[in-house]
Amino acid sequence: MSSSQQSNALSMTVRPDGVAVITYDVQGEALNTIKASFAEEFERVFTEVGKDPKIRAAILVSGKPDSFIAGADIEMLKGTKTSAEAEELCRTGHKAIAYLARSSKPIVAAVHGAALGGGFEIALACHARVLSDDKKTSLGLPEVQLGLLPGMSGLQQLAGIAGLQVALDYGLTGRTMKPSKAKALGIAHDVVPAPILREVAAALALSLADEGAPSGGARGRKAKGISLDKDAIARVALEGNPLGRALLFKKAQAEVKKKTGGHYPAPLKILDVLRTFGEKGLEASQEVEARAFGELVVSSTAHRLMEIFFATTALKKDTGVDDPSVKPGKVEKVAMLGAGLMGAGITYVTINAGLPVRLRDRDDASLGRGLKYVSNILDERVKKRQMTRIERDQKLALLTTTTDYSGMKSADLVIEAVFEDLAVKHRVLKEVEEQAKEGVIFASNTSSIPIAKIAAPARHPENVVGMHYFSPVHKMPLLEVIQTKQTAPSVIATAVAVGKMQRKTVIVVNDGVGFYTSRILGPYMNEASWLLAEGLSIEAIDKALIAWGWPVGPIALLDEVGIDVAAHVGPIMLEAFGGRIEPPPTIGKLVEDDRKGRKNERGFYLYGEAARKKGKGKHVDESVYGVLGLPVPNPATKASISTEEIQMRCSLQLVNEAMHCWGEGILRSPRDGDIGAIFGLGFPPFRGGPFRYVDTLGAAEVLKRIEGYHDRFGKRWAPAPVRVEMARSGARFYE
Repeated sequence: MSSSQQSNALSMTVRPDGVAVITYDVQGEALNTIKASFAEEFERVFTEVGKDPKIRAAILVSGKPDSFIAGADIEMLKGTKTSAEAEELCRTGHKAIAYLARSSKPIVAAVHGAALGGGFEIALACHARVLSDDKKTSLGLPEVQLGLLPGMSGLQQLAGIAGLQVALDYGLTGRTMKPSKAKALGIAHDVVPAPILREVAAALALSLADEGAPSGGARGRKAKGISLDKDAIARVALEGNPLGRALLFKKAQAEVKKKTGGHYPAPLKILDVLRTFGEKGLEASQEVEARAFGELVVSSTAHRLMEIFFATTALKKDTGVDDPSVKPGKVEKVAMLGAGLMGAGITYVTINAGLPVRLRDRDDASLGRGLKYVSNILDERVKKRQMTRIERDQKLALLTTTTDYSGMKSADLVIEAVFEDLAVKHRVLKEVEEQAKEGVIFASNTSSIPIAKIAAPARHPENVVGMHYFSPVHKMPLLEVIQTKQTAPSVIATAVAVGKMQRKTVIVVNDGVGFYTSRILGPYMNEASWLLAEGLSIEAIDKALIAWGWPVGPIALLDEVGIDVAAHVGPIMLEAFGGRIEPPPTIGKLVEDDRKGRKNERGFYLYGEAARKKGKGKHVDESVYGVLGLPVPNPATKASISTEEIQMRCSLQLVNEAMHCWGEGILRSPRDGDIGAIFGLGFPPFRGGPFRYVDTLGAAEVLKRIEGYHDRFGKRWAPAPVRVEMARSGARFYE
């Protein structure tokens, strides 16, 4: 190595063969992020590359062991005060990547680990890309998930290489791309084992130098060996003419509006950027991009989504206990009691985390259904090329089954997902303490029964904890860990650690009926039942809440949760909270009619063949109105209650109950309350969660609305005392 140049994040050494190795390494941080000073550093280093006669080509590498560049510094973006300031950041980014794209000497990105957001954009601006075949390596433009768009022309660069449809797909979804997919799309020139990554990248850089000076950066050079197959020809036909592009963007815009409900501005801005790029070229699209970036960075939607990002990042480091000296116990094997949908789902996420599972149920038929459920999820992942068949078999080999307690003696953690009945849970707890090893942790997946009640007959109540998963377990990101006053801190830390291994976002709450998530969901769905009893149609209620930002309406959600489950949990909640959770006299009638919801295809909506006959979309089973003793609403008649009142009555019931939980010490922090509502229940992310929502609307305004409903409807609208106090003092949950 013959020379060296140092800067804050970039360093350069020159190999004897004339390849400059430029290393991006933000000092003192675990991950590389893009700081405000990066453009100045790029100019300095790449100017040196161009001037130094000893340098024939360059490779860009990361100084971090398992990541490339994770994107922009979110703290920096969150601290941006004005749209003009954010717009200038974007224009600075344009200048920085120009140093790469316009370099007179070829620059190859050697990517190992995650290259996300600005990291992917920097790689795209290079003249070629070589990726490691490691599982850690992935590419993506996740900015849309933060309410933003890529600010260094990554959308346009991706479109220039792989086409507008690919850029729309990855830009609008924020999903990541594997190395094999990148090579298939022509984004990666080669995919190689990590140990030879730099050598292959250097060889490619020299070969490009031998071919002559690069021109046009990423837009001028595609990976070799890419031929026009049928899909590529169709893409060219669609994107290569004005009518085809118009059709493409019209369809994309309709899809975006349908999915976002108009609540998220970033996807529409992404469409604007790519539409302009397709019609007018790079420079015109960069103008659109800079203005849009400026507007989005300071928008309330982006701020709420960035706050969620910070909260989930903090939770990744949270052990669940306040004492830093408490460490989680070692879990090398898990026993799962119950092979139903919840038990099988928990089994899947556990073996997927690499932990052996011993699954128990009462008979072989039940175990067979559980095994099929797990196998189907794994098969689907193979089909989607998310894992190989060998990896699938390796995961499945971690699962064994039994109809008794054999093979459970070595389990460190036992999770039960048996029927929601206290006597049944007491029985299995006693059996576990008799059959399992000393010190085994017993975790209950109950959704409503207090953990202290379950632990009452335990010989070691300090080893009993709640681990409340959400259905379907393999898709829902939240795990709610519930601690009693007797639960040992190390047991809590262990449950949290296992949840993180299962790739869950974990919150820890204190014990109580319904804990946090089930407790706040109850009043939300209960208020929807009251609206139904007042004569509103099922469609009107569900559509109103979806329009407010919920992913699914409360009546449809009741079908998904199970009407029978709600009927079982309702009396438990009513006993604990009295008039605040008093339901209308409807659920009992549904149970009498054997309506359990989706599980037996008898609920508020049609399922199976009856639904297929009606065509696409969800269709109400109008016979349910007769069961409830209600007239079938006339669609031509204007609803007696406004859409806004439907939205406020349901959502504010949830918000008010969240405030009750805070005042009663169920939650450790407002952060956990917001994350629990968003990740567990689908509270609209752009509203930030119930506690952020109170801060946004104002405690006094929220109290005013709730007191108005209390005057009209009585005790189920009793304001949370903490809310009353906050309205008087002007306090906020967040600074």
